[in-house]
Amino acid sequence: MMKRKVYLKPAVAALAALLTLGQPGFAESRDVSELLTELQSAKAPEAQQIARDIEIRWSASGSASANLLLKRGEDALEARAFAKAVEHFSALTDHAPDFAEGWHGRARAFFGLGAYGLALADLRQTLALNPSHFGAIYGLAALLEQLDKPEDAYAAYKILLNLYPAHEKALEAIARLEPSVTGTKL
Repeated sequence: MMKRKVYLKPAVAALAALLTLGQPGFAESRDVSELLTELQSAKAPEAQQIARDIEIRWSASGSASANLLLKRGEDALEARAFAKAVEHFSALTDHAPDFAEGWHGRARAFFGLGAYGLALADLRQTLALNPSHFGAIYGLAALLEQLDKPEDAYAAYKILLNLYPAHEKALEAIARLEPSVTGTKL
């Protein structure tokens, strides 16, 4: 009887690589976390490109139908057809409830319609799915500012700047809100 030597390490490593690399989003999520780290120290022009790269990765759903609904919703937002955008993004959130971009898009559409309560609910869902979603944090801050809650808006902008220190609109908002929130310095 001849004994065969079986080398499990390479086989197990190959299986683990197949299982993890075959999972949608594995490499992308790793890339996004690295990009988020880079974003924290990047200056304005580079930071904008890194932010755009992150947004592109976040918008990759892995589903052709979800991608189509996202595209239609984004096109409707661009055309300022907010009610139509809500329809597309609602279909997307029904189809892919764990895809944060659908919730974020619908929040932006609701904001465009002036439906702030619904926008707030969708921003909360976006952030529950993706706590680092700087677009949703910005949207939340802008919404809080619109609702005349400057202290809460200021706090949200500060959180955003922890993730994305070069975010120009957040920096402008902090400068605008700081005197009323922290008081004037003598």
